[in-house]
Amino acid sequence: MPATPLAQPPNRRLLARVAAATLVLAAATPVTVAHAASPSAGVSPTAVAPGGRVSLNVTGCGTKTGTASSSAFGDVRLTPGNLEATNLFGSATVFSNANSGAYTVTFECGGSGGQRVTAALQVSSGAARGGLGGSVGAMSPGQIALGGTLAAGALGTGIWILRRRSRLT
Repeated sequence: MPATPLAQPPNRRLLARVAAATLVLAAATPVTVAHAASPSAGVSPTAVAPGGRVSLNVTGCGTKTGTASSSAFGDVRLTPGNLEATNLFGSATVFSNANSGAYTVTFECGGSGGQRVTAALQVSSGAARGGLGGSVGAMSPGQIALGGTLAAGALGTGIWILRRRSRLT
């Protein structure tokens, strides 16, 4: 009976090249997929009084520059929020003489002619809140009492630890 030839061992260099190419493609795929989607944008808060500030955010641009513009506040340059430039951020002050009503905020990725996305902004009548910015006005007396109790407990615990430590040394 004639001998059958043994299967050739795989070429290790070829396997290494295929593995390296697969790793490169796998590493590049999430970046390509992330930027293939259309950008999304947001304005916070969505309703503001004339003279109030809004935060602007757009994700999915894939560029490190962008702008946001509206007739409520003009043009604003957006800056990257991370090294990958997946988020662009900015803030704007609504004109103090802006009329109440709905405004469109247009976000543009990159330079002129880049991807565009819009978000809505509602300007309400009345003056912007000053002073503490409304941070205390919206809290109930129960929330204030709970916060005070927690702060007092933390202070008491800190004093107890320091006194105990001083007795041990």
